[in-house]
Amino acid sequence: MTDNPLHISFVWHMHQPFYKDPMSGFYRLPWVRLHGTKDYLDMVEILKDFPLVKQNFNLVPSLLEQLIDYSENNARDVYLEISRKKASDLTEDERLFILENFFLAHWDNMIKPFPRYYELLVKRGTRLIKSDLLRATKYFTDGDFLDLQVFFNLCWIDPLFRNNDPFLKSLSEKMQHYTEEEKDILLTKQLEILKKIIPTYKEMASTGQIELSFTPFYHPILPLLCNTDISRVAMPDVRLPRQRFLHPEDADRQIDMGMRYFEKIFDYRPSGMWPSEGSVSEEVLRLVARHGIKWVATDEGVLSNSIKKRLRDHAGNLTEPNLLYKPFRFEDVSIVFRDHTLSDLIGFVYSQWDPKSAARDLIDRLLNIRNSVPVHSPHLVSIILDGENAWEHYKNDGRDFFLYLYEGLSREEGLKAVTVSEFINTVSRGESLEYLHPGSWINSNYGIWIGHEEDNLSWDYLTETREMLEHFQREHPEISTENAWKSIYVAEGSDWNWWYGDEHTTETQEDFDELFRLNLMKVYKEIGKDVPAQLFVPILRYDRGIAPTLTIRGFIMPTIDGIVTSYYEWYQGAQLDVKKSGGSMHKSESLISMIYFGFNKDNLFLRIDPKIPFDDFQEDIEFSIITSKPADIKITCPVRRQPAKGKMFEKVNEDWIEVKDVSEVAIQDIFEIGIPFSDLKAKEKDDINVFISIRKGPEEIERCPWRGHIIINVPTENFEAMMWY
Repeated sequence: MTDNPLHISFVWHMHQPFYKDPMSGFYRLPWVRLHGTKDYLDMVEILKDFPLVKQNFNLVPSLLEQLIDYSENNARDVYLEISRKKASDLTEDERLFILENFFLAHWDNMIKPFPRYYELLVKRGTRLIKSDLLRATKYFTDGDFLDLQVFFNLCWIDPLFRNNDPFLKSLSEKMQHYTEEEKDILLTKQLEILKKIIPTYKEMASTGQIELSFTPFYHPILPLLCNTDISRVAMPDVRLPRQRFLHPEDADRQIDMGMRYFEKIFDYRPSGMWPSEGSVSEEVLRLVARHGIKWVATDEGVLSNSIKKRLRDHAGNLTEPNLLYKPFRFEDVSIVFRDHTLSDLIGFVYSQWDPKSAARDLIDRLLNIRNSVPVHSPHLVSIILDGENAWEHYKNDGRDFFLYLYEGLSREEGLKAVTVSEFINTVSRGESLEYLHPGSWINSNYGIWIGHEEDNLSWDYLTETREMLEHFQREHPEISTENAWKSIYVAEGSDWNWWYGDEHTTETQEDFDELFRLNLMKVYKEIGKDVPAQLFVPILRYDRGIAPTLTIRGFIMPTIDGIVTSYYEWYQGAQLDVKKSGGSMHKSESLISMIYFGFNKDNLFLRIDPKIPFDDFQEDIEFSIITSKPADIKITCPVRRQPAKGKMFEKVNEDWIEVKDVSEVAIQDIFEIGIPFSDLKAKEKDDINVFISIRKGPEEIERCPWRGHIIINVPTENFEAMMWY
């Protein structure tokens, strides 16, 4: 090992929302159990073969509580109970539930490796229409449903365990005609894996190869608990809830509960903390310091805003590596800042690559970083991301990628994988930071969790319920309110508002909405109060705009030729991920993988990337680009017609009237179109509401986004100048 290596800290954030229904005690969703058998154990087990690779694992107490509930208390979830039931005894509703929910796995990487499983998916239909499910059940035998019960639970067991366990291996190879006895053994094997998770982390932490850190107990956005008005710093024009939430004591309590629970399980107090969603503020760091926490982590955007200096150029290239790759201190707490690009490459990009090439690319990037910083001063690259959600998008659950990566890191003398505490204790705790910007790992603000009407309504409900509980406690100090307060703390978690608002969508969105409201209802029931009528009404709204994955950052001028002429021609535009490949974040399989959009002063540009080549589309498939604001405009483009040509229509008295031909369109590898704002009857500062309809003849077979629309604000001439400072 060289005397001046580049230090790298991987921090894997292990988290699941608190899925337990506070009324029934059942877990509404199975993801703690299923990610437990697929992701938590193998992520740490693989390191045993690479002793030179040290890493951090951040374990959220609410996840640990649920894992213990499964492994020690026989916790039950709806999916597990339906899996246990004898297939021939399933009710009609349970059969409908299986057909709707037992394909919630990545189709390419988790379902298709089992040909019989994929055959059953095709038999049900790859485009889920709930009204058709009842008819579909008539074509499924008891044996089909038994096979589905087995496949759903088997595919969520990591391939490592399926290959190494003789029974699981034989079950994987059998492929069909499973028995009830085999299913029961499979579900027992699940529990055996879950029971190994926490002891294995304890064992690995005792060797020093991994460091364990924690997050406040139920994963709240700490700065917003302290004061929801803090969101105005990064978002001056944000619309806030009617009532300000101002309870730093809750933030303090969530930290304290998390530390105590961690210590109870692992027999020591953690040194580090990943604050939920990387959300920090100066007030939060003062709380953290009082609890003796030595380090926290957040995103590079927070650093950029804190020091009032851009770290990357407009193309995303890092220009200030000497600033990003080192810790800073605030209130004597060290702060490390995640490299956003490297973290996202692992989370979203490398899964589509050959695993050896992906690992080599990451190592080469790290070596380039080492060459870009002064050789005689220490530097730390922080790579931080979810430790469970990305791997289903990788072949073999990411194992091949990790084997190549860890082998490469072990051989490179110029690179050294360390724990965060190892670096700050032996190398550098960082220089003092005079100001800490209040923000999170997403856009350096709290916009995901506050500002939308749904977010704000949830905050108002939480505030009203908490104030009622506090008043009751003052009036009745002799009555225990412990269970009621637990429901308040659960409702303070960030995960409920992750699904409220425009930014994210999931097929189980209604479960999240109901769990949030049930926890508030539980408070009223615990103290004998009538539940307010509004808590029985869903917070979710359905006619709304959808935010892109990446937002527009500048003008673009793409060549409308149907091919990716240059990576940078769409770089400054927005990106919306609409893939619906069947994973837990998706509803059905889509013909489209991505939508890009952007503009210059005069034109709107749209790009559609297909999931399959356009040549494989059926002859009568047509894209329709439809706006509902500021005018009802429709542009139709047959996908297979060459040369590509579109027609523009305007809605007049409920009829679509043809207006003109559209020639600025191309369909080859991708679909590209340029549309003058004037054709859309849109002027500067107007909002354009747009969605894409995919039609087969007269029938709409898909809509993107599947609910709501994309909102695009027509730019002014000085738009680009306004994007920075």
